[in-house]
Amino acid sequence: MDNCIFCKIVAKQIPAAVVYEDDDLLAFKDINPAAPVHLLVIPKQHVSTLSDVSDEHTAVLGKMLALAPKLAAEHGVAVTTDAQGKRSGGFKTLINTGPNGGQEVYHLHLHMYGGPRPWRGLGT
Repeated sequence: MDNCIFCKIVAKQIPAAVVYEDDDLLAFKDINPAAPVHLLVIPKQHVSTLSDVSDEHTAVLGKMLALAPKLAAEHGVAVTTDAQGKRSGGFKTLINTGPNGGQEVYHLHLHMYGGPRPWRGLGT
């Protein structure tokens, strides 16, 4: 899409703080973070919304979700378990879909939030 900001980031026409890239995905830091760690994971192929995916997108959607815990570990927000079995840390994933779902950029993207709470406007 010619006017899609995320497509322009994929094409390296707009700079971004990239934290991961492969043939299918790009992950980068959100320019207006809502949490201490706020990353966006996008498919390089333009898909406007989650409502537009089909069976052909199954693999890339799986890769997006599988990447989230790896990025969480790299950015210090993975779930950890101490010697007594108590868990700490953690992160949240979110895909906004459509105007009522809060989507602002019409290129499918997964938000990954982490770090000490509370995070502004992200609910419980």
